[in-house]
Formats: sequence, C-alpha cells, structure tokens
Amino acid sequence: MNQFYVLLLSCLTALISFGQSKKITLEDGVLQQNRQFRADKLLGFQWIPNTNNYSYFTDSGKKLMLGNTSNSNATELVTLADLNKSLSSDLKTFFGLEWKDVNTILIANGIKFYQYNVNNKSGKLVATFSDLAENQTYDGAKENIAFTENNNLYYLDNNQQKIAVTNDTNQAIVSGQFFARSEFGITGGIFWSPKSKYLAFYQKDQSEVADYPILDINETPGKLENIKYPMIGQKSEKPSVGIYNLASKKTVYIKPSGNSDDYLTNLSWTPDEKFVLIAELNRGQNDMSLNVYDAQTGAFIRTVTSEKNSNWVEPEHAAYFPNPKSNNFVWFSEKDGFQNLYYYSIEGKLIRQLSHNKFPAREILANNAAGTEIYFTATGENPTNMLAYKIDLAGKQTLITKDSGTHSVAVSTDGNWFFDEYSNHDIPSRSLLYDKKLKAKILLESKNKYEGYQIGTSEIKTIKAADGTTDLYTRLIKPSNFDPNKKYPVLVYVYGGPHAQMITNSYLDGANLWMYWMAEQGYLVFTVDNRGSDNRGFAFESIIHGRLGVHEIDDQLKGVDYLKSLPYVDGNRLALHGWSFGGFMTTSIMLRKPDVFKVGVAGGPVTDWKYYEVMYGERYMDTPTENQKGFDEASTLNYVKDLKGKLLLIHGTSDDVVVMQNNLMLVKKFVEAGKQVDFFAYPMHKHNVIGKDRVHLMTKVLNYIIENNK
Repeated sequence: MNQFYVLLLSCLTALISFGQSKKITLEDGVLQQNRQFRADKLLGFQWIPNTNNYSYFTDSGKKLMLGNTSNSNATELVTLADLNKSLSSDLKTFFGLEWKDVNTILIANGIKFYQYNVNNKSGKLVATFSDLAENQTYDGAKENIAFTENNNLYYLDNNQQKIAVTNDTNQAIVSGQFFARSEFGITGGIFWSPKSKYLAFYQKDQSEVADYPILDINETPGKLENIKYPMIGQKSEKPSVGIYNLASKKTVYIKPSGNSDDYLTNLSWTPDEKFVLIAELNRGQNDMSLNVYDAQTGAFIRTVTSEKNSNWVEPEHAAYFPNPKSNNFVWFSEKDGFQNLYYYSIEGKLIRQLSHNKFPAREILANNAAGTEIYFTATGENPTNMLAYKIDLAGKQTLITKDSGTHSVAVSTDGNWFFDEYSNHDIPSRSLLYDKKLKAKILLESKNKYEGYQIGTSEIKTIKAADGTTDLYTRLIKPSNFDPNKKYPVLVYVYGGPHAQMITNSYLDGANLWMYWMAEQGYLVFTVDNRGSDNRGFAFESIIHGRLGVHEIDDQLKGVDYLKSLPYVDGNRLALHGWSFGGFMTTSIMLRKPDVFKVGVAGGPVTDWKYYEVMYGERYMDTPTENQKGFDEASTLNYVKDLKGKLLLIHGTSDDVVVMQNNLMLVKKFVEAGKQVDFFAYPMHKHNVIGKDRVHLMTKVLNYIIENNK
C-alpha cells in the first residue's frame, strides 16, 4: 500500500511539473501582459444613464452586453456585425462607446461619428470630420461636438453646421488643446458649460517659445520638424482662457492677473453657468489662487481660496459641484500634508474640511442624485492600495470597497450602485456589484491566466529610508525554481520620480511581465519606491525640491544594503535599469555612486535639468538663476570621469518629452573625458519605444545586462 502511494505521489508530481512546463518568452513578457495574459474583466463597463442597467462588451470586443442590478445574467444588446450593417461601417471594436441616453449609444470610427438606437436597432452617421480634426468633445447633451483643426477651435451644431470659434492665422496661438505640457491635471482644452450655452477653452500663445528641431529621417533628404519646447528658465507659453457665447457668437478672454506666463488651470463651470472657476498659479508654482470669473464678461469676481508653499503648490483637480442646484463646491488641497477634500461656497467661505485623512484622496468618481454624498478614490492606510470611499457633506466617511487591492469603481446615476473591479497580490481580477447598503455580489472572477507557466514569485516588504524612520515599499521577484542556497545576480529596476508608484497591491504587484521573464533567466528583480514617489503625502514627495537625485539615490542605496543583507544575493553582480526619471536615476547612480552597480542601462534620461521643460522642471528645481547649486549637483554631466561600470544609453530620436539633447550632451562629455560608453538610438520613436519595436528594446536592455553582469 505504501509503495502504491509513493508511486501515485510520484505520478502527481510529474503531472504537475508537466503542466507547468510552458515558458513565457521575452516577446510574451513585452507584448502579452495585457493581451494573452490579461485577466477576464467586464470590458468597457458603463452605467446606462438614469437606469440600473449597465453595458459591457465581451473579451473579443464583438458583442455589446446588457446587465441589470437585479439579475446577474447579462443579455446580448447588439453584435459588432449587426452594428456595422446598420451603420454601413467597418468598426473593429466597441472600445470608445458611450451612452447618450437610455437607448442611444455613440461611437466613432476614425473621422466618422455615429449614433445607434439599441431599442429599434437603427443607426445613423452623426458627423464626418476632416483628417485634420482632433480633440472631438461632445457637450453634456451629446448634441454639439467641439473639435480642433491645426491651431483653431470649431464646433458642429446638431444641424451639422461647422462654426469657427477662433480664426487665428498665427500658428503659434493654439486654442482648444492641452497646454502647460499636460501638467496640473490637464488632459484637454475644451470645456462645455452644463447647458451648452457657452464653450470655454484654453488658449496658449507660443510665439516666444523656442523651436526645438526633431529630425524626420523618413524623407529624402531628412527634414527638420520644429516643436515648441519651453526649457527651464527660458521663455514659456502665455496662457489665456476664452469663453465663447453660442448665442452671440462672441468670445471674452481671461488672462493671468500676474505675469503673462503664469498658469491658468483646472477650469470648471458652476451649475448655473454664471461663473467659471480657474486656478491661477504663478510661474514659480508656489502661490495659487482659485478665482471666480463672470462667464458673460470674463470679469474677475473674487478669489475663493489661495495657497502658498515654499516647495510648491500643485492644483490637479477642477472644482467639483456635487449638487446641480448649488454653486457650493469641493476642492482638493494638500495644505494639511495629504490631499484632502474641502467644501466651499462660491462666495469664498470654507464650509468645512470634509476629509481629514493621513493618506491622499486621488479622484472624485461621482455623487448621489441628491448631491449629498461624494464618491472618491484614495489609497487608504496602505499606500499600495487604491480604494473607494463615500463621504457626505457633513464629513461622514465610509469605505465602499471591502477588499485590499487596486480598485476601479463606477457609480450608477442615482448613486445607489457601485461596480467594482479590482485585483491584488492573490487575485487576478474580480468584478463586484455593491448596493447602497454596500452588500456585494460577484459578477465575474478571472482565472489565473499564468497557470501552467513557469513564473516566479513576488515579495512585498518595507525597509527604512535613508532618514532611518520612513517606511519604503520594496518588491523582489524570484525565479520559479528559486534556491535560497544559491547566489543570484540582481537587476534593480528604478523610476524614483514624482507622480509615479512602481509597487501596487495589484496582480503581479505592479511589475512588468518581462521582469518575471528576467527572473527565469536566473536573476532577482528588485524595486524600491523611494522618497519623492507618489501616494505618500506632501512631505514624502516634496523632500526632493531643489535637489533632484539626492534623497532618491540615498534611498535606493538603502535598497542595495537590504539586498546585500540577503544570503542569496551576489552583491558583486548588481545591475540597474530605468527610463525617463528612471534613466536620470540610472545615470546618476552609475556616475555618483560608481562602486555599487556593475552595469546600467538608462533610457530617455534627463542628464541636466536645464534641458528639461518649464512646467515640470521648475516645480521641482526652480530655475538655474534661483538654484544654480542644485542644478550643478544634479547634472550627470559633472560626474562622467567617475564612471566604472558598463553603461548603455538609449534614446528615441523623436523624443519630445526628454529631448535627445540630454543624452547627446552626456555622450559628448564621455568622449571628452575619454570614457567608453554604449549608445543606441531608436529612429523616429518618441519618449517611449512602443509597438513591436519594444521587443527589440527590451531584448537589447536585458541582453546587455546579462552579458555584462557575469
């Protein structure tokens, strides 16, 4: 009998081993994390307006499904084939769909915009735009569509008439597009008023901004394409806000009350359409005023609230109006150390601070129909989470999401239902439906798409920062055949800059799948979120002000100390890789701490902050005139003689975020110092190498590390 069980156990072990024999290729690791290995989700989930119904499309994107809160069994609304037949179109997916009303969906196919009635199964072409049209934005009623062509702003009314809002022949005056290089939470430049009587828009005058040349090698001979790139301390954009009256066809303009290159950001409309609120921020980004303006005249009315800080003030959210019958609003502020919610009257009275959390609120999701409760996301006490809360206007706060993890929540129109889709360290994806009493039912739970593959494990821990008191989160990925008695080389993946968090309580813990591939090559892959990174509050982030690369490097070296304390780490075979701010960190550490890492690969690095743009750069470093010592300290160009390890520098030749001048100046300094480094350019790629070429990129990066870290 014992021999039988031994034989059975042996067979089971062999079967399990065979079942896990599939290997993830590097190409899989780069391209398939969100394709082949994507967890099952209710893709494109949307609440249908003013109902308890919702829609989503199947994984193949070929069927639009209808669900109801009282019934978990979804039914088919329309197939993509039937939709295309009705519209005489060739849509490839339902992605981008939005609901106009209870029966009508809106969907675009390139320059053609359609609407389709799911009740009577009929559709029509709503608008056809020129190839130059961009930034199409519906008004609240989904009738008028504003859009840009080149530098001007237009809209199509519900009779398909194209109406020009601006008509500037000077190409440097740009209307209806993002400005300030998408800082301050800016994602677009078109703002319809609630009842569509007005169209507000951002306008930027780039006349004095320097041209930066980008080489297009696809023409013969090569051609220079100039972009406007305002570098730190130099001439910047001059912003204004236009308010166009659809009835009178007249526009009034609001300009900064201070210097002409101060920032006008976070525009919002009051529900009664009488006023717009704009956060005006000085160019030094340490003095902000939230101002109210008359929508008809553009006249300044009052400052509702103001804020100053010697490091920076960074408004990222427009005023939020929970009640359509009231001009009282909610404002985000970090003034108590964490981003919390404050309730103001339009007259400038602070009614109350709503939230008093020692963790940051991130986004307002919605409000209930009565306008008495607001739903928002926040990390909660564990900063690797992203949770959903509700809070009433008296400040009573309730956690909606009951499980730890990274949650995405959609609120029904009446605020009585919450769709929650989340993952965490153990759960690939789970889709839930909460009622107003926060009782949940599961709609979908994904299987583990990595089952049967050789894939390692990830450990999340904390270590102390260089200050000896602050906790930093770490992630260590080990191979599937990890042996604690062996000595492993380590790849440290670094970002380290503000507005980014590498380690999250999500499936794979925020890691890229290629990191797990690298682990299967016999590596440990390690990351630490140092001080200066996101979701830890103002003090944690703002310590970097004026001295980029100092505290961040100190904390990364604490990560190295932790690695070297592990008996299975080969402390003589450490490699470092990062992109963008992570490229800055990689070059900085390789040059300023040359004895730590044997090999480094830096992609798209800032090498001297004087070559970076105004909006981001001046927030964190001020200007060279104000902070020359800080710029000199941070410049990697000043440390080239100290390089000891192998270093590969990579850059996209069309990078319009971190311009290639950064990397070429560093290479020039290495040449002058007689130091050998490796350099690789990705022609015509911008700041990130995307698409199939990204496989080439990661093959180059990881092969370089493996070959030079022996």
